[in-house]
Amino acid sequence: MMTTPTGLIQKIAVYTGMLDEIGGRRHAQKVVLHLMENKLNVGHHLYMDNYYNSFDLAKTLLDQGTHCTGTLRLDRKNVPIDVKNSKLVKGNTISRYAEGIMIGKWRDKRDVSYISTEFGNNMIEIETRRKEKVNKPLPILQYNKYMSGVDRQDQMLSYYSAERKTIRWPKKLFMHFIEAMLVNEHHLFNKYSGSKMTLYDFRINVVKSLMPRITEDIPAAVTQGHKLVKRDLGDGKKQVSRKRCHA
Repeated sequence: MMTTPTGLIQKIAVYTGMLDEIGGRRHAQKVVLHLMENKLNVGHHLYMDNYYNSFDLAKTLLDQGTHCTGTLRLDRKNVPIDVKNSKLVKGNTISRYAEGIMIGKWRDKRDVSYISTEFGNNMIEIETRRKEKVNKPLPILQYNKYMSGVDRQDQMLSYYSAERKTIRWPKKLFMHFIEAMLVNEHHLFNKYSGSKMTLYDFRINVVKSLMPRITEDIPAAVTQGHKLVKRDLGDGKKQVSRKRCHA
């Protein structure tokens, strides 16, 4: 899934197996290039997590006028040995550059590795929620700032999901797309309508707008009082009826 930083879905790719055009060898790179089709060579910046990022993908995107930044798995190809094996103390960092690509590692509570084709490994001072001054690498700050779009979309989709477990996967896929479109429309409504509405209220309004309008007054159903009656069992014996009560 590719989204804007605010969570608006722009494109979704459905993986259908190894024989798919985005399956097989270099699957992650194929997915990224498929989602970025018609968006290359116009100066976009792409933020990705460590499942997709690699040196080869960063070089391919850079050659097509597109920057990328994100976390990186150290077992990917072409990761510098000294970056991979360095033992850092908290707050320290190491980075290496090649062909316009920066690969770095920073020690926080644990090691965080990252890659960027636009930002250098500059340390920026920020203030935490506890009012503490700390230094963080610029690529990590940018990644945290812009990568939240996908997380935001997943969060909104989870609130009122209509999907159910089923072996009929086309049905589940269809419902997922309907849910995604609703979240997209809610995002656009709040952005351009001049008013704000919760996702729940937006969904209720969509349902009401799709339901047929009632033009005639339907008389209210007349309810009659119900009471327990005894049935005759013979020989003068009576028993309270336990049968279901009907109008």
